[in-house]
Amino acid sequence: MAPRPDPPAGLCPGCRHVRRITTPRSVFLLCERSREDAHFERYPRQPVRECPGFEPAGDAGAPPGEAGRGARR
Repeated sequence: MAPRPDPPAGLCPGCRHVRRITTPRSVFLLCERSREDAHFERYPRQPVRECPGFEPAGDAGAPPGEAGRGARR
């Protein structure tokens, strides 16, 4: 089996609002902010260079289980 591709560089992989969706052939980055705010794309085109909703994963004070969730273009 071939190794899975890494997602492109950018803000999304390091954002606490991204959820990584992995299929046998691809990796998609789902922006969890898109569920509550239509201004955020569900699957933003990568790489995202700036995003008003970006919050670094592992922020102190983040609710448990929230790290690793999307960003907006």
